Amino acid sequence: MGSIKILIDTIPGLPLSLRPWNNSDIPSLLRYANNKAIADNLRDGFSHPYTLEDARRFLEMANAGDSRILILAIESRGESIGSVGATLKQDVYRKNIEIGYWLAEPFWGKGIMTGVIRKFTSHLWLTYDVRRIYAEPFANNTASRKALEKAGFKCEAVFKQNVIKNGVYLDSCIYSVLREDASYENGKK
Repeated sequence: MGSIKILIDTIPGLPLSLRPWNNSDIPSLLRYANNKAIADNLRDGFSHPYTLEDARRFLEMANAGDSRILILAIESRGESIGSVGATLKQDVYRKNIEIGYWLAEPFWGKGIMTGVIRKFTSHLWLTYDVRRIYAEPFANNTASRKALEKAGFKCEAVFKQNVIKNGVYLDSCIYSVLREDASYENGKK
């Protein structure tokens, strides 16, 4: 898994790639992850404030070698600016992968995450024998929902008051793409 490097050509003049996290990413992880606007749109495991201990714990998990989890840094010009990850589900859900992601706020609104989602899901289709890839954004996270839609995901459902974040009940969504509906590079489609 350490040799993965996926190049993304989303924005002319802004080099992007996906690669494994490493300890040299701690400064940029602390700089960008310590952002309430990001934490407010993620599960509670992503804390705010985001501390050095949080960064170390995250890097340990990202590099633990669990074959069911793949977590990559989004890199631009030698700096990690976000993360994208996949969890291979188990039991009756074993042909599903859940993805999650975040991007540093200075890079929002540039189409980066749509490109990341496309490239990452292409990699997942080509690497894993799964039928469905899905994500579960909060319903009020319109930017995440739009990125998923532009990457070919469809909204399957909106779950009313499904999550509690910062003491407030929120709706959540489930977006997915099935293998037969996906378009991906260097594959069958």
